[in-house]
Amino acid sequence: MSGVLDVAQLEALRAELDGYPGARQVVRKQKDDGAWGGNLLGIAPNKAAGIKDVGTIHQYRRLIELGLNHESRPLKLANRLLFRLLSRDDDPKLLFEYQKYGAAEPGAEPWIRGVVREAAAAALAHAGLGEDPRVRGAAHRVANELSQFLRSELATDPFARSGRSWILHPRAYPPTVFSVTLMAYLPAVQRERAGLVERLGTYLENAPPKKLFTVVCGKRALKPNFLLLGDPLHVNASGHTDDLPFALHWLELLARLGVLHHSSSAPKLWSRLRKDSDSDGVWHPKNLRAMPKRVAPWAYHAFPLEIDSKRAEARSVDVTFRMALVARIAGWELTAM
Repeated sequence: MSGVLDVAQLEALRAELDGYPGARQVVRKQKDDGAWGGNLLGIAPNKAAGIKDVGTIHQYRRLIELGLNHESRPLKLANRLLFRLLSRDDDPKLLFEYQKYGAAEPGAEPWIRGVVREAAAAALAHAGLGEDPRVRGAAHRVANELSQFLRSELATDPFARSGRSWILHPRAYPPTVFSVTLMAYLPAVQRERAGLVERLGTYLENAPPKKLFTVVCGKRALKPNFLLLGDPLHVNASGHTDDLPFALHWLELLARLGVLHHSSSAPKLWSRLRKDSDSDGVWHPKNLRAMPKRVAPWAYHAFPLEIDSKRAEARSVDVTFRMALVARIAGWELTAM
């Protein structure tokens, strides 16, 4: 075989993907307004935050990872909502789970809407809509803020005192999981902002500070876990990590950005993954009795895509696929020993 699918094969594959149980599980939870779970950024149920299920950004990106047809109704509905989030529409309902903050906490709404726009732009870029001027405009606004932060003294000390506690300095704009994702899926913007990408890679190679801090929003202090103040990977000397799904997702983002060479944890992790793989590049470590578990929420959309965890071979599929994807993006030879 040539390895290239003809039109009929491609259409048959798309139909099969649309009927995949993992995709159907996501689609049937979507509301008519394009949202999932009545929230945007939630992963796990959180009664205090009003989150009952996985939110819109993550479910949308999961459908993208599962290969759902871009012309399908679920993605079209979600696109309409995500582009509204990118706009300057100040409808309180677009705050979703953060409505209570916007109404009760003066000063909180601009920061919240900024985070939401970053997440929406990242999701749309992931979907391949990065050439849309609204997405590109959002990306350049994010790039400008990131560039200013990375060039400032706040990049090395982004904290301020608030009583006995530490808070993120009000003028600090560190990278987030969303802004890094946004840049990773926009190669054209990467070329235009090559200096910024290089500075970002250098920033993300450093160990994050150990200070406990919060972000002040109005009168509330939030603990956002999507902020990145350095390398988010936890990899020990032997290359093992406590969160393999996120680690693989992070390697992919760094590879897409072209900054894998900056990471000191990535080579140790990759070496471990290779040792646990056979000569064909199939990952199957000893005593693999279950699917690797997610710890951080940010790889939900990407792992696992295989929903059958009963068969032993199915437990290695996702890791093997991600390794192959990272190797292809980075230009590495996966099967060379």
